[in-house]
Amino acid sequence: MKILVADKVHQAGIDALIAAGYDVDVKLDLSEAQLIDIIPAYDAIAVRSAVTVTRPIIEAGTNLKVIGRAGVGTDNIDKEAAADRGIEVVNTPAANVVSAAEQTFALMLACARNTCQANASMHEGRWDRAQYTGLELCGKTLGIIGFGKIGTLLAHRAKAFGMTVHAYDPYCDPDYVAQYGAILLPSLDELLQTSDVISVHLPKTPETTNMICDEQIAKMKDGVIILNVARGGICSEQALLDGLNSGKIWSVGIDVFDPEPPVDCCLAKSDRAVLTPHLGASTKEAQVRAGTQLADAIVDVLAKFS
Repeated sequence: MKILVADKVHQAGIDALIAAGYDVDVKLDLSEAQLIDIIPAYDAIAVRSAVTVTRPIIEAGTNLKVIGRAGVGTDNIDKEAAADRGIEVVNTPAANVVSAAEQTFALMLACARNTCQANASMHEGRWDRAQYTGLELCGKTLGIIGFGKIGTLLAHRAKAFGMTVHAYDPYCDPDYVAQYGAILLPSLDELLQTSDVISVHLPKTPETTNMICDEQIAKMKDGVIILNVARGGICSEQALLDGLNSGKIWSVGIDVFDPEPPVDCCLAKSDRAVLTPHLGASTKEAQVRAGTQLADAIVDVLAKFS
């Protein structure tokens, strides 16, 4: 059987596929047309976030048995098209969670302490100490929207910093949330109104797109910090900029954008916005885990056809 690696999957994952006895081709930066042209020869395709596996690609994959995504989400795969063809879709939901939680906390600290702005001023030869007075996290309330694996890890770290943790997740049990030292609130509005820092950890769906917009920001405390290391488009970038300009928002830490890379991102106009290029999963450890876990998942599916 042949496997196409069409994205930058870690070499450890590629080695695991080869060790399992599969013929593996690594072909990067292919257009949709190029993928359609070559996909009939492959039993599996492995991607990360840079490649979108569209319906035309899937329908051209007459031998495809599995589509693998090295990462948490699968929104770059047409899952309906895969289901129509009986093709399994697998991913690595646990591989990146520690890295994503740590990136969220890094942005939280950077926002609270003006770290990026102060660093830039030092590189420009300035000493603007008085200008960059920040905020302590100790004693503040962190509101986590979406209390899955990343949310729970973030809560654990926030408690170590002396923060109170509130959570909103209609699918969670209060006792489960309490295990992580957090309080499950009955409504999103209550979380927005009581939190000093708000972090979203949700998949992007029609229901969560622009979930944080002008209306929600108006309900927040003055001087709130807003973080998004989940998916671009959950927070309205224009609404965030308006909140920064008005002073309602202290700072924002944004790691994800829609589209990626962003085109003329309005938040780049504000020095109160800490922006990173989708680094949530970009650690050496997470990339190794994602690659090897993806290889294991693909091998498990292909073994059914041996």
